[in-house]
Amino acid sequence: MRDPLRAGVAIYNEGRYHAAHDAWEDHWLDLSRGTDDERLLHGLIQFTAVVHHLDDGNYSGATGLAESAAAYLADLPAAYRGVELDAVRSFLGRVATAPRELTPDDAPPLVYEGRRLTYDDLDFEATAVAARVLAEGDDEHAVEAGVEYAREEVAADESGTYTGLVFAFVRERDRRPIVTTRLGEHVQRREHRESDVNGLFE
Repeated sequence: MRDPLRAGVAIYNEGRYHAAHDAWEDHWLDLSRGTDDERLLHGLIQFTAVVHHLDDGNYSGATGLAESAAAYLADLPAAYRGVELDAVRSFLGRVATAPRELTPDDAPPLVYEGRRLTYDDLDFEATAVAARVLAEGDDEHAVEAGVEYAREEVAADESGTYTGLVFAFVRERDRRPIVTTRLGEHVQRREHRESDVNGLFE
């Protein structure tokens, strides 16, 4: 749970409110309903949706989700799984009563173990989660394959091309299109080599 949790926190803190829930959703769906972990992720998913609705001016949607998210988070400790929840709960209460007075700028950052996480704070596995979330359209295959090749490098205790490109894809927003192109080129070359080798044995 740690890696998707940290990835989603960083994505949210980078202003990608709608995308943040994608880091949590698969793990959340695998959890037993009503457990503290399930309530945490359910509440955070709805919290990020609240901020997204405020950004879109959907105040009725924000209000309903704020009440629901607050209920999921209500009985959890002030800090659960490293996520500080008091500011989140306070904000949800304000949205439930006066949503038109608030904007996404009023939403609190998500704080994890005392830190406002950004992409630079993520280790490889959390970065891999973030990379998959941030990949779009035609980039998805290159990123997915690049993550798997990078994981091989990490397992071999190597800091190689794919690892560096995956970190750069997530951390360097302004260079992301260039990094994606380079990652795609490396993936394509490797896949061609593997295809050529496999062809020798057919």
